[in-house]
Amino acid sequence: MKKLLLVIAFVMLSHFAAKAQISYKGALGLGIDLYDEATFFGATGKYFFSDNHVGQADLGFEDNATMATFLYSYHKGFYRAPGLRWYAGVGPSIIFIKDFDNIFALRPHLGLDFKIDGVPFVLNFDWRPSVVLSDVGDNEVAAFGFGLQFAIN
Repeated sequence: MKKLLLVIAFVMLSHFAAKAQISYKGALGLGIDLYDEATFFGATGKYFFSDNHVGQADLGFEDNATMATFLYSYHKGFYRAPGLRWYAGVGPSIIFIKDFDNIFALRPHLGLDFKIDGVPFVLNFDWRPSVVLSDVGDNEVAAFGFGLQFAIN
């Protein structure tokens, strides 16, 4: 009998934990992509395909350059920290530079996503090194991303 009650309690707790993992389905807002010698500012959006699998697209602008970034992330919550999640993933970036060759890069990333329950805003911060795949451009280890987004349920 004790084992049965334990199994029922475990199933119920895992059900509630799974429901609490995702508090929004998507988000749109503003993002900053900081490089050592450039700062891109623009639009950002993310969409949860499931509780843990997320797609993100960023479009940033800087003097004479535009950067499009498409990221896949695996999100996972922290135990006893509602609304706070860590994420890791990878995706490509393309930097279109006026009167210069385009730069193609691979962007692994690792970061934190925070949404307070009942508040429609999401904050995120991540480390986004840039591994250049094209003939032009330099790898960048000290690249970071910030975002403030409006959550969509």
